[in-house]
Amino acid sequence: MNGRERVKAALNFSAPDRAPRDIWVLPYVPLYRKDEYDVLVQKYPSDIGASQLNPGANNESLASMSEAGHYTDEWGSVWSVGEAGVIGEVKQPVLSDWSGLKQFQPPWSMLRGRDLSHLNKSCENSTQFMLSPVSARPFERLQFLRGAENLYLDLAEDSREFHKLLEMVHEFYVEDVKSWCASNVDGVFMMDDWGANQSLLINPEVWREVFKPLYKEYCDIIHSNGKYAFFHSDGNIEAIYGDLIDIGFDAINSQLFRMNIERLAELYKGKVTFWGEIDRQQVLPFGNPQDVRAAVRRVRAALDDGTGGVIAQCEWGKDNSLENIETVFKAWME
Repeated sequence: MNGRERVKAALNFSAPDRAPRDIWVLPYVPLYRKDEYDVLVQKYPSDIGASQLNPGANNESLASMSEAGHYTDEWGSVWSVGEAGVIGEVKQPVLSDWSGLKQFQPPWSMLRGRDLSHLNKSCENSTQFMLSPVSARPFERLQFLRGAENLYLDLAEDSREFHKLLEMVHEFYVEDVKSWCASNVDGVFMMDDWGANQSLLINPEVWREVFKPLYKEYCDIIHSNGKYAFFHSDGNIEAIYGDLIDIGFDAINSQLFRMNIERLAELYKGKVTFWGEIDRQQVLPFGNPQDVRAAVRRVRAALDDGTGGVIAQCEWGKDNSLENIETVFKAWME
């Protein structure tokens, strides 16, 4: 099997020859540890590929994180990068108060001037399963626009201004998702970090009322175009795991070690593809290869019965050794 066939077999529970591989790298690694990264992908090539609109399309984003400082995103919010190679945070949200809402517009030119020609050709020529860049992320975008504290107040106050902004953000992401569905990618990638270490960041009922319908619309568009829907969230999201599956996500990337892995398997194995991951809070940065191997074995014992429904994914950050990351993929082959 090639990568595309292997991932589709996992998503469709049709017995891939092995669990597909997927490695995520945070900006520090390609900026400052590229030699190590090249060694890893030579030994353990990924079955999932990331699409680019044109050659070098990711360079500008990577450059913005290559040194400490500030940059302004396409929506107008100012980010602060405190340490080179580490993703920053919004310090000056463009809509920190509602006075600018009347004149505010999403960056429509990002979508309406999008050239898919290079991306389509690269997808055609690839044997990997090709994912879109990150598309819809309504909760995080609202935080970037308003600031986290303001957004939590917005959810409580349920103001007219909040709903106007939510509608604008959702309208933008509907068009974004449709654009990726018109391309040759195999799957559309969405993300929002919903969990703290112990629980969801907001009341699950508020999540179901405000955000679940948005994701449902995105997934319906994706499936109606014959694509797969992929979703990522950090934190403990047990409270909404079943909802994400009901919505129609085909693969969910989540911090399994912040939850009860065996309980998730009992409830949802065979209903969704578990797209990683291995514990990046404790095991990968602070453990040894034996700890890493034990973590992989725990995930495999719960989820990997050979029929599919699991992807061997892990994230490589600044403080993870090459040895530990390599051990993840060795252990998936044992």
